Amino acid sequence: MGRRLIIDGNAVYEIDESCMRKKQEKMRKDTTAMKKKTKNAKKI
Repeated sequence: MGRRLIIDGNAVYEIDESCMRKKQEKMRKDTTAMKKKTKNAKKI
């Protein structure tokens, strides 16, 4: 499991890379589904 620490001034963030990959993949799927819906709606 990859984790990344980001230090920004006094704030420290821990990023779980596998979780981020899952979120990005879900976002891509949702975007693709939305494009297909929009494309089909225009044909009607």
